[in-house]
Amino acid sequence: MIVVSDTSAISNLLVVGQLELIQRIYQQVVIPPAVDQEVRALQHFGIDLTAYTSATWLSVQAPTDSSLVAQLKEKLDEGEAEAIALALQLKADRLLIDERLGRLVAVQYGLNIAGILGILKTAKVLELVSTVKPILEALVQQAGFWIDQSLYEQVLKDIGE
Repeated sequence: MIVVSDTSAISNLLVVGQLELIQRIYQQVVIPPAVDQEVRALQHFGIDLTAYTSATWLSVQAPTDSSLVAQLKEKLDEGEAEAIALALQLKADRLLIDERLGRLVAVQYGLNIAGILGILKTAKVLELVSTVKPILEALVQQAGFWIDQSLYEQVLKDIGE
């Protein structure tokens, strides 16, 4: 399975100490250089990058279609643009992306997407975590992850919490 990730899933799960969930679900993940730079910038905010920098299951690969990246950057930030272009280039089975506009654009290109909430739901189904609510709370409080209250409640309902 080829999985490409934008910054959000990696950075937010890193902040709350749950980065390994991505590896435990997807085994190998490819990120573009802009995502790598965005994640590494977290060190300026005092975030420990050890789990990220030691993650042998993550690899960095640049998208080759610079005109597509430029076109996508008219609507999206650089990390999202590179991630979508790389996912298309690699014919990825899944793109990990959370931002609403980025998700919309990715779907328009025919990409199969998942975000943090999908990762957490899958982690619960696979019994990688016993409860999702504490992780969601940490994402909101520590990482500043925004989630609509009704969606928050629906996710917990879907997984029986």
